Amino acid sequence: MLIMSRRTRLGVLFATVPLVVFTMVGGFLSQAAAREDTYRHLRIFEDVVSLIASNYVEEVDLDAVMKGALRGLAGGLDPDSAFLAAEDVSRLEAGTALPEGELGLELTQQYYIQIVAARDDSPAARAGLTAGDYLRTIDGKTTRFVSAVEAERLLRGEPGTTVSLSLLRGTTQEPYDIELTRERVSAPNVTDRLIEAESGSELDAEIGYVRVAEFTPGVAQELKSRIDGLADRGANRIVIDVRNTAGGLFEEGIAAARLFVATGTLLRRTEHDSQEIMVEATAGSDAFEMPVVLLTNPGTAHAAELFVASLTSTGRAETVGQRTSGRVSLQRLVKLSDGTGLWLSWARYLTGDGSPLHRFGVVAMVEVETPFIELGEPWPADDAILERGLDHLRTLS
Repeated sequence: MLIMSRRTRLGVLFATVPLVVFTMVGGFLSQAAAREDTYRHLRIFEDVVSLIASNYVEEVDLDAVMKGALRGLAGGLDPDSAFLAAEDVSRLEAGTALPEGELGLELTQQYYIQIVAARDDSPAARAGLTAGDYLRTIDGKTTRFVSAVEAERLLRGEPGTTVSLSLLRGTTQEPYDIELTRERVSAPNVTDRLIEAESGSELDAEIGYVRVAEFTPGVAQELKSRIDGLADRGANRIVIDVRNTAGGLFEEGIAAARLFVATGTLLRRTEHDSQEIMVEATAGSDAFEMPVVLLTNPGTAHAAELFVASLTSTGRAETVGQRTSGRVSLQRLVKLSDGTGLWLSWARYLTGDGSPLHRFGVVAMVEVETPFIELGEPWPADDAILERGLDHLRTLS
């Protein structure tokens, strides 16, 4: 092995400083055994950097090596943790708002940037983009080493401007290229309508359908008003559609769940220091009592997923459709000394009985398969999940 020069040794030393900061920030190494294990890995990491600096065939850019290593460290945690560029750290710290023009996408990082969900009546939804699709490039830039935070910034712009995407779906090898125009996405968060049951059946009754597109502030109260209104018009059972519902606040999803559960534990929240917080129902005798079916799919994430998990784990509702996303962690920003940062998951939710939810999701009680649609092809007009949900709701008493 070649002997490193003094300059290279100094380079390796400076290159490893951000990693040491990463291991010390936030008290993640509170246990002595954990510290020792981490230091062992740090020594291995330093050896790897030294070998690269001494033996790689081309001149080594240690900054690029370190950034790649930090991206890999954060990416090895969960899809919602990430290493952030200094530009994104500055924006998050300052609370700088992004331009209003958007495509209506919730994103995560899974090798490439992956779509969690597309918002109702958004440019992305109208183009047929859906949960699980990959954004291979954004305006020609590969997303292989792009965080979800950076990708959101790249997708935003002034309303009326365009952005070019290269997409992948399923096992498709050839990308699908499309250009979309940014808009101010302003579809309503909650809508409702009455659905007539089959005339003449023993269960002939009005069914209320409620669509929740995003759990923004005030949605829980709006949901209550909508259901009260449906009940006044004769609805005695409710189907709530939270497919492709991934935006909004966790607290709002929990507040919505409290409308339906009288007593008991809705969820548990565990934090990085092993602290556990119980999330309890508070509705009491004011809770809605009519039968409820929830429609779910892989785009059901974040606040909507907490809503679903709360109602299903307490036996208050049943789900029809597909497994939810499994993304119910909370992130915080940890700034590093060079201006870059870490977007780290520091807490996660479990069901009320302690079953895992983060990464696992909620399995639909009545599963409905949907056809695979190629990118660029129209989605079928019929809604198999809704129809199966209505059929199932009619059997509940």
